[in-house]
Amino acid sequence: MDYQGMIIRPPSEAGSVLLQVTLGCSHGRCAFCGAYLGKRFGIKSRETVLEDILYAARHFRDQRRIFLCDGDAMILPQERLTDILSLIREHLPWVTRVGAYANAKSLKRKSDAQLAELRELGLGIVYMGLESGDDAILREMGKNGDAAFIVAQGRRARAAGFKLNVTVINGLGGVERSMEHARATARALTRMDPDQVGALSLMLVPGTPLFERCERGEFEIPDARGILRELREMLAGTELTRGLFLANHASNYLPLKVRLPSGKQAALDDIDRALAGMTPLKAESARRL
Repeated sequence: MDYQGMIIRPPSEAGSVLLQVTLGCSHGRCAFCGAYLGKRFGIKSRETVLEDILYAARHFRDQRRIFLCDGDAMILPQERLTDILSLIREHLPWVTRVGAYANAKSLKRKSDAQLAELRELGLGIVYMGLESGDDAILREMGKNGDAAFIVAQGRRARAAGFKLNVTVINGLGGVERSMEHARATARALTRMDPDQVGALSLMLVPGTPLFERCERGEFEIPDARGILRELREMLAGTELTRGLFLANHASNYLPLKVRLPSGKQAALDDIDRALAGMTPLKAESARRL
C-alpha cells in the first residue's frame, strides 16, 4: 500500500483497510490540529489508488470495511470519488462499508443528488469535526464556517443516508469560555442529531498556533476537573433521538460510553462520583492523542 506521511483514522476504523486517496487536509488551518503538519494537500493519482485496491484484493480478503484517508476525502471531485467507490465495489465485492472524513465545506460542495449517489455506491459513514458549537471559539480556532453552517451540512449528510459521527473537543474554549463552549456545543449536537458523538479532551501539539498561544500565556486549558465539569455540562444538554455519546478516547480523563437518551443519567452520576473524588481519573502521563 502506498502510504505517504502519517496516517490518521478514527478509532472505530481500527480494523478497516486504510486506502489513502488524498494527502493532508483541504482546510489545514485549525489552530489546534497537528495531524497533517508539513503535509501539503494533494490528490493521489488514479493509478496509485487502483494499485492499492488491487493489493487489498489480494491481501485483505477478510476485512469488510475500508476507510478513505487522509483528512477529507469528501473534497474529491464527484467523478473521482464515484470512480474510487466503483473500483472498490468491482475489486473488493466483500466490502460492506466505506468511511471517510468530511468537513462542512466539502459536504456543501456536493448536491443532495451527489450525496445520494455516493451513499448508493457504498459510502456508509462520514466523520465530521464540529469541535465546538460556540461561534467565537470556531472563529478563534480557524474552523471553516459557523456552527449553523456545520450543523446544516451534518443534517444533509444524515438525510442522504450516511451514518454521521461527530467529534467535539472539551477544553477548546479554554478556562475563560469553558461553560459557553459546553452549552453551545450541546445545542449544536442536539440540532444535528448525529448517530454518534466522539468527545475528545484537548491536548496541545507543538508546532500548532494554539500551542504557541498557550506558550505565550494567551490561552489556558482547564485542568482535569475543569474538563470533567465541562463534559458534564455538554452531556447534560445534549439530546439525541438515538445515538452514542462516547468519551472513551485516549485523551479523556474519565472513559464513558453512553447510549442516549436512556443512559444519560447514569453517566452524569459517574461524572459526579469522579468530581467528588470517588473515582480516579486517568493520569496526565497516560493521556494520548
